[in-house]
This record gives sequence, C-alpha cells and structure tokens, in this order.
Amino acid sequence: MARILCIETSTKVCSVGISIDGEITQLEEDLSNRYSHAENVNVFVQKVLGKMRFSEIDAVAVSQGPGSYTGLRIGVSTAKGICLGQNIPLLAINPLEAMATGVSADENTLKIPMIDARRMEVFCSAYNSKGEQVIETQAEIITDTSFQNIEDFSKVLFFGDGAEKCRETLLPPRFQFIDRYASAKGMAGLSEKKFSNKDFESLAYFEPFYLKDFVAGKPKKGLP
Repeated sequence: MARILCIETSTKVCSVGISIDGEITQLEEDLSNRYSHAENVNVFVQKVLGKMRFSEIDAVAVSQGPGSYTGLRIGVSTAKGICLGQNIPLLAINPLEAMATGVSADENTLKIPMIDARRMEVFCSAYNSKGEQVIETQAEIITDTSFQNIEDFSKVLFFGDGAEKCRETLLPPRFQFIDRYASAKGMAGLSEKKFSNKDFESLAYFEPFYLKDFVAGKPKKGLP
C-alpha cells in the first residue's frame, strides 16, 4: 500500500492530496482562479499530511505539464525538495490524462481535456473510453474548424479550464461540455500505477513539460 503526496499546480487551481492505495483520502484545494500556488502549496501539504510525518510518505507525484509556466515550476520545485529531503521517488503525471481519468464515456465518445494557454489557444490531448491516448498532447488554436476531422467518434466531450473558450466556437450537438478541472483527485490512480511499475523521474534532471516557450506578459501598472 503506497502513500503518495499528489501536487497539482498546472492551472489556476492549487490542489494537494494524499493518495493511499490509489484513493485520495485527504484533499486541499483553492478554486479561486487567482494563481495562489506560491502562498498555498506548502500550507496545503502540511494540512493533508495532518498527523502523518514526511517519513511516512512513499513518493511524491507532481503535475508535469503542460500548463502554467509559473505554476509548474512551483509544484515541481516543491515536489523535488520533499523527495530530496526524504530520499523518496518522484512521479510525473500528465494533468490532461489525470483530468480524463474518471470521466465516463462510451466507445463512441472521445474525451478531450483542455488547459488554457492564453488567448484562443489551449493545451489538449484526447482519450477514448478505454483511457488510450488517440491525439498526442499539443497546443491548439481554437477556430471553427478545430477537431472537425475527428470522424471515428459521434460525440466529443470537452472539459478543463481551456474548454470555456470553445463554447461559442465548437457547437453542439456533436461537441459537448462538462465541468471538470485539474485536481490532485485525478492523480491518485495514475500515481499508484507508476509507483507499482517503479516509473520514477530523475531528481537531478527532471524538468516540467512546458510544451511552449515562456513568454512574459507586460507587468500591470504599479507593479515591478
């Protein structure tokens, strides 16, 4: 039975949980959409641990990206610090795959999780009802022709914070939208599987998967 600390910071949501034998038993999240990772992630780690000690944790799972550049760096640096301090393995989880986990779909439905990538662009991938990836992780600029070449599925489900910008462009009935966000809850099963398979990352060389180069925005007035 593995005890895994799960850290999800790829979107505006800051989410931390404890997974025991593939099930989340403790969870702390900030859903305020204000990029609170820096102030909350370590507080949430302490809260989900409760009376547990760091020495009782078998591994740390972290969202590897794609997603928010700053959020990913905060999550990965926190995870690496704990792993190095406790000499325990690091597990990397694709947040898109984690979002798709647990979404019910029949064999004629394609699941497309999306993460906001600014303007009309999203990070996305696609999974069938068996959880198999059928479209690789990519950056997609949303237009009225996006995903129109998907012919093997009669229904396409969009979800995640990037899906909101698609609602007026990708219209029903074939395209449908459900509420689901990136969360440590979706990491539990994937983390347990990676731990069992000893699919560990190098603490020395692991870096977040940004997918796109970082582009700094203009600072707001009054800020340095």
